[in-house]
Amino acid sequence: MTRTTESETTMPTINLQTDFCIASGACVLECPEVFELDDDGLVSQIDANPAAELWPKIRRAGAVCPVGVIEIIEDES
Repeated sequence: MTRTTESETTMPTINLQTDFCIASGACVLECPEVFELDDDGLVSQIDANPAAELWPKIRRAGAVCPVGVIEIIEDES
């Protein structure tokens, strides 16, 4: 059995489909550590490498987005 250390673990990535953002702000309310609305009112990611403990909040932010702007890409390796 192979063990994976934390340094070998790849975190998911976030892909924002900002063309569809309606500026509801639900993502910011759910995870302000990672998301904000920019000057145009569109979601932007303010933390490019969020800590592991933020991923549950990031996933909830993606789930509450009314138009599915936040895509979480899980590591497939």
